[in-house]
Amino acid sequence: MLFFLVGEALRDLRRGGRVAVSAVLLITLSLTALGAFWVLSLNLGRALVQWRDRFRVVVYLREEPPAGQVEGLLKKIEGVGGIQRLRYVSKGQALQALRRQIGGQASVVAELPANPLPASVEVTPAGEAMTPEGTRALIQRLSALAEVEEVQGGTAWVEWLAQLQGLLQAIGLSLGAVLALAAILTATTATTLVLHARREEMEIMRLVGASEMVIRLPLLLQGLIQGFVGAAMAVGGLYGAYRLALPTLEPLLSFTLGLPRAAFFAPAEIAVLVGGGGLLGALGGLMAKGERPA
Repeated sequence: MLFFLVGEALRDLRRGGRVAVSAVLLITLSLTALGAFWVLSLNLGRALVQWRDRFRVVVYLREEPPAGQVEGLLKKIEGVGGIQRLRYVSKGQALQALRRQIGGQASVVAELPANPLPASVEVTPAGEAMTPEGTRALIQRLSALAEVEEVQGGTAWVEWLAQLQGLLQAIGLSLGAVLALAAILTATTATTLVLHARREEMEIMRLVGASEMVIRLPLLLQGLIQGFVGAAMAVGGLYGAYRLALPTLEPLLSFTLGLPRAAFFAPAEIAVLVGGGGLLGALGGLMAKGERPA
């Protein structure tokens, strides 16, 4: 029975001709557009996680506290809330870090009459304070402490990445939705053509007692096949483009976003794309309507 239904679906697909091919191509285009923006969004999401993990708010102190008061100061800072962990950096530690950073020019530091660097506390925000709004509120609370001279922790770069990710998702979904609608309508047209071509054959099947599900199931399978073929072409095209662009993309991503490697879809995400293609084709098959002969 299954082989009969699949054979009928393949025969119906050939009957659809150019319209059926157009449906496959539109499904390919819709999933390629959606998939391309999805890949970009995935990599931006990885960059966002990485940048948020590295993000610190630096609290510069008015005066370096005596060693016995450091613990109390850290508890006071932690008391403002929204803090995951703290790290105290003394004036001496800050100067040593500066020497390491400037490397060969460290002799310049030795000529300074006094250590000009302030003591500071590196603050790692907690999860609820990792949002741009939460970070701004945390900076305001820290700035209000009497021991604090200045707080630095701009979130502009992280905010921009988050906005860009949202924009890419919106564009990808909008473009993919328009092309997907066109693909469904084209698949519906292809299936409707098959319905008209088979109307007498289908009426005979009804007369001999075949159920409506058996009659229409090959049309649904036709749409599924169109969807799966289009999805496979889309995934193959996206992977080919990814491999071709990888040598150029990786240095750019490393320099701008700090990502060592560009990521492609995981198997589960590929399954979602392929399943989406099958769904588009199946919807086209289900929406087709044909008139019975008089």
